[in-house]
Amino acid sequence: MASAIASRIRTPPEGQLLIVSDSQLPYRRRLRSRIILSFLLLGFGLTALFAFSTVFLRHRLEGQLLDSTLLDEASSLHSQVQQHPDQRPSFSFFDAGTYSERTVYKLPLELQSKPTGVYELEETDAAGRVHHYKYALKRKDGLISWVRYDVTGVSIGERQMLVSLVAAVFLFTGLAWLIGWWSSRRVISPLTELARRVGSLERKNPQKLAVHFAQDEVGELASALDDYAFQMTELVKRDREFNADVSHELRTPLAVVRGAVELLQANPDLTPKAKQRLDRIERAARQCADLTTALLLLSRNERGTGRTELCRVCQALIEDNRAQLAGKPVEISLSGRTDVFVDAPEAVIAVALGNLIGNACKYTNEGEVRVVVKVDAVVIEDSGPGLSEEDAAKLFERGYRGSGAGGTSGGGIGLSIVRRLCDLYGWTVATRPGPERGAIARLDFGV
Repeated sequence: MASAIASRIRTPPEGQLLIVSDSQLPYRRRLRSRIILSFLLLGFGLTALFAFSTVFLRHRLEGQLLDSTLLDEASSLHSQVQQHPDQRPSFSFFDAGTYSERTVYKLPLELQSKPTGVYELEETDAAGRVHHYKYALKRKDGLISWVRYDVTGVSIGERQMLVSLVAAVFLFTGLAWLIGWWSSRRVISPLTELARRVGSLERKNPQKLAVHFAQDEVGELASALDDYAFQMTELVKRDREFNADVSHELRTPLAVVRGAVELLQANPDLTPKAKQRLDRIERAARQCADLTTALLLLSRNERGTGRTELCRVCQALIEDNRAQLAGKPVEISLSGRTDVFVDAPEAVIAVALGNLIGNACKYTNEGEVRVVVKVDAVVIEDSGPGLSEEDAAKLFERGYRGSGAGGTSGGGIGLSIVRRLCDLYGWTVATRPGPERGAIARLDFGV
């Protein structure tokens, strides 16, 4: 999809959209072509260098060996002619002769019984130097002809060539490493630059990436990332606008409802039943306002400011839940510290604790619900049916309803909101089965 993009969008400082066509961007070979070309040049260069060095070494070593041999033979001939001008000279590099069966003893002992063929033999001269010879024997009609060739210099040349080739292998390996290092830097540098620019993008106002890269695979990837960032930015923007609009539109009617309830509650002619219904409407409106505030903070992923007294919020939540027990034989009590404050809005604290206390009251049919305020936490203990270890581990997942939920209403969302608020403010929340029955929930503020 990215390769089909015909143009790139760049946002100037004044906020207007500017279309930049691909023809205005620098052209560069495709990344795949550059990698193939790099390996092609590397293989060709190393092969050519190795072939050239092999031919050069072979020519040089053979030339040195031939020159040395010819000079040695010329010096030997010169010395023999000067010392014995009346004798036929002999040659140490190449020699030959023919013996009969009676004179075959003149051959080296190892060759006297050998048939026709080529044999290798080491002999020591008068000076104690070891020579490596090759003998060619021909046996026929009672005669034995032999030709001897001194290959000592050839063996030395082979060893020198082997050492030279080993050195060349290490040299070419180092050269290949240098070429590979240089090529990799050239090929990978656009990806490294793209990663650096992606890591430095601003969340609220991400800059375009494609305008900084050429028309190759990296440029296409940068263009695709620009499109994805644009879509995500628009999505987040619409989400934030929706949350802000909903929050504003909900708060206005809720304020009207609460104001009307307060006016009605001030009427001295209210019957007890009407007053009870107005109190319920007032509690629902307050809970809705608190929930709206908490959800707005979650959607913006920002912490609200405030300083809330835990004991006062817990007391208000207990009174709200006591009014909703519907005649169940359940006693709700509050104990613990009265001087604990938390740096968070009261609405957030009310939503978090309200879900925990509300769940304890909902699932407790008889007995007691105890709310204990500690130095850095609030503990809610109930005498309900309890919960299993599996339920305790999954209870704060969105949509999860414990095995003891039975026919109670609810979508399993309230506790997931508690967990999200804890993640936002750095709190911890957990539930566990009670020692005998019921469950224990703990909201730790880390004060």
